[in-house]
Amino acid sequence: IYDVVPDSHNNAYFTDFEQGQIGRIDAKTGKITFYPTPTPYSRPRRAWMDAQDRFWFAEYRVNRIGMFDPRTERIREWEEPNPWSSPYDLVMDNAGQVWIGGVTNDRVLRLNPETGESVEYLLPRSTNIRRVFVDNSTTPATFWVGSNHGASILKLEPLN
Repeated sequence: IYDVVPDSHNNAYFTDFEQGQIGRIDAKTGKITFYPTPTPYSRPRRAWMDAQDRFWFAEYRVNRIGMFDPRTERIREWEEPNPWSSPYDLVMDNAGQVWIGGVTNDRVLRLNPETGESVEYLLPRSTNIRRVFVDNSTTPATFWVGSNHGASILKLEPLN
């Protein structure tokens, strides 16, 4: 198990890095259910629960963003435009945009999950992104990330 995130009903969702699946622990019954990702060997890592109790996660090995909808019990995936980005962590802003940081390509991706459109931002130096954050007090949201390789904090302010 790599990451654990609760929903608004205190059910626990988790990523299973080794098996390429996500899991759900029912808060009332303790029952554990597993859901394999559509793309095998995905290596899901960090995760985020949105306001609709949908479970979003980075699929590190297969260059995708995944979202599990508990109402349909299905996983939807979006492929990142550049190969080998190795998405590690993601977060959703108040406008419904998903921000993803890649470990290997020094880029940040902003995905509109409604349209599938994405914008990539090349960072100024080698970064090795691990955790990501958005500041929703700005319009549009501001993206923040620590640079493991540059001993710095990067702030990304999109123009659109």
